[in-house]
Amino acid sequence: MTALELRGGPALPQERRLVTEIPGPRSREWTERRLAAVSHAVSTTMPVFAVAAGGGVVVDVDGNSLIDFGSGIAVTTIGNSAPQVVAAVQEQVERFTHTCFMITPYAGYVEVAEALNALTPGDHDKRTALFNSGAEAVENAVKIARLATGRSAVAAFDHAYHGRTNLTMALTAKALPYKLGFGPFAPEVYRAPLSYPFHDGLSGSEAAARAISLLDKQVGSDQLAAIIIEPIQGEGGFIVPAPGFLAALSAWCTEHGIVFIADEVQSGFARTGAMFACEHEGVVPDLVTTAKGIAGGFPLAAVTGRVEIMNAPHAGGVGGTFGGNPVACAAALASIRTIQDDGLVERARAIESVVVPRLKELAARDRRIGDVRGRGAMLAVELVDPETSGPAVALAKAVAAAAHVRGLILLTCGTYGNVLRLLPPLSMPDHLLAEGLDVLEEAFGTAS
Repeated sequence: MTALELRGGPALPQERRLVTEIPGPRSREWTERRLAAVSHAVSTTMPVFAVAAGGGVVVDVDGNSLIDFGSGIAVTTIGNSAPQVVAAVQEQVERFTHTCFMITPYAGYVEVAEALNALTPGDHDKRTALFNSGAEAVENAVKIARLATGRSAVAAFDHAYHGRTNLTMALTAKALPYKLGFGPFAPEVYRAPLSYPFHDGLSGSEAAARAISLLDKQVGSDQLAAIIIEPIQGEGGFIVPAPGFLAALSAWCTEHGIVFIADEVQSGFARTGAMFACEHEGVVPDLVTTAKGIAGGFPLAAVTGRVEIMNAPHAGGVGGTFGGNPVACAAALASIRTIQDDGLVERARAIESVVVPRLKELAARDRRIGDVRGRGAMLAVELVDPETSGPAVALAKAVAAAAHVRGLILLTCGTYGNVLRLLPPLSMPDHLLAEGLDVLEEAFGTAS
């Protein structure tokens, strides 16, 4: 590899290339160093160490070029080391790296807020506050909703994932690995059943009526500060609610003065073939939380919403030392320009049009695939035992492992761990996308 190739970005050859076994000798050496230096509580999916990434590939220390169906868990949506992001970050780093917006503000923070106020659903007056991670955004959205309403109860949904802080662990549904042994958790958090068409067979309105009835009876609409929901669930299994579910919940919230929070941390920024996933259902949330794909790989998150809600906390009630870091803000503005200039919302739809038919063809031949679902470049297959229809957890692990050794980065998810999720960067060229699907099909052929 040349120095130019090692920089990543568009110059990196867009090919799957295996020059060693996976993992190779140098990755195994680094794994030993990791085990001796890094807490064993921090796990990894792939047994390789990256040295470059760009377009649709990640290159490891042994020179293997892997097809990336993970995007760093939906972070590098526009591609790794995207040219506009690199240029904007380099320029900002040369100017200054930090002042703390709460001490000496700077234009980038304001420009990101202006962009989010314009881009998020709804044409009402909005305000934005910036943070570092999706969990921080969710935690602050709940804080803001509680203060704005004077209520304390918050409702989340089955299979939800909202983060790893104490409050967001309470909101998150899955115990292992996210919650087990880390309690007690924040109080006044309640859970309602989600619309899960593959399993419940309910229409959106029927599933919403079920959830609303439970919350009304077990919590009380006058006690709820907010409900929070992922318009398309992420870690919970890429579950797409039935049409009308989100709209019915939103209408109920409006009727009862409950803040409707859309957690778009994983689904936002062109990932689903819309700028934000709730646009597919015509839903306008009161608050939207964003992170992951917002800044091309830099840590940045936001809460954006109605001015009367966002301005409710007292001055100084919301903030953080690193929130809205100037380098991350520069990256975010460049990421948004890249999405708009390169037509990446449309590109996500094009990826769906290629991937979904391939997955459905595979499902027609393999009874172990129970469901194909998702939108845009946020797609998944749920694996089941064809005899019992129960979750095929071991199969999901086996398919993922078989894909990994063949040079395909592939992630699992779901409450039971039986869902394979596909999150290719929108910058991935068509030939690499097709080859990745070929590898996935091979992995199914060898896994049992």
